[in-house]
Amino acid sequence: MTARLLPGAPVADALLARVAGRVRVLAQVPRLALVRVGDDPASVSYVRSKDKKAREVGIDSEVHALPETTTQAELLALLARLNADPAVSGILVQLPLPAHIAEEPVLLAVDPAKDVDGFHPFNVAQMWAGHARLNPCTPAGILELLDFYGIPVAGQRAAVVGRSEIVGRPMAAMLLGRDATVTIAHSRTADLGAVTREADILVVAVGRPQFLTPDIVKPGATVIDVGINRIEVGGKGKIVGDLHPDVVQVAGGLTPVPGGVGLLTVAQLMANTVTAAELVQARG
Repeated sequence: MTARLLPGAPVADALLARVAGRVRVLAQVPRLALVRVGDDPASVSYVRSKDKKAREVGIDSEVHALPETTTQAELLALLARLNADPAVSGILVQLPLPAHIAEEPVLLAVDPAKDVDGFHPFNVAQMWAGHARLNPCTPAGILELLDFYGIPVAGQRAAVVGRSEIVGRPMAAMLLGRDATVTIAHSRTADLGAVTREADILVVAVGRPQFLTPDIVKPGATVIDVGINRIEVGGKGKIVGDLHPDVVQVAGGLTPVPGGVGLLTVAQLMANTVTAAELVQARG
């Protein structure tokens, strides 16, 4: 058996096409505020790509690039202004923040109605209750991928390896909301294979290169690799996921790295921004 590859590009393209259509019928063009503190190269790259993608689908985008010396009070003051600005539909604070700024108060300061990352406790509670409109982008993008490739979720056994608040926990909640039977596993799970071998859908988000080996994958399972790890091979840098390459010989379908889930995260961010704008318009 050789797994069917499940690339993210066609899924992201289809989602972005729908987003662009939704933008065109709104009375006011949505605006996404992207906030970055400092010049971390990865953060600069991520914000640039989000800004570019927003403009491609017709969303106004404004980048607030703050210096490394920005204080917590100054950042919170900016967020208060963005919360109060009726032209701003969504706010994203790029993580990580510099060490002198505490993340939790910053994330709490974003208006839940503009929290397009889906990280505010109000939106997290709504997600677990099954009522969320603004879900975390990576798990929401994974559901888009499963739907696009016709992979059933209801009634399936699903395992999520990783318990982060960004991917693992919300992924479990969203799969449960789609009527899967869900188990969360992590670095301290005893006998990880006993969990993963039962999974029809296996989402791996542990941040360890080539961590999941083929001997603990159920034959024919759909495996979603969320990992983005940089390793050195022959003196050159290479990006790999959390799956061992030989998983392709066991799984029924899997996402490539790169070219898989990462593309869906940005696309879902655009979808969340339009959803936030639609909710404001519906309230009048």
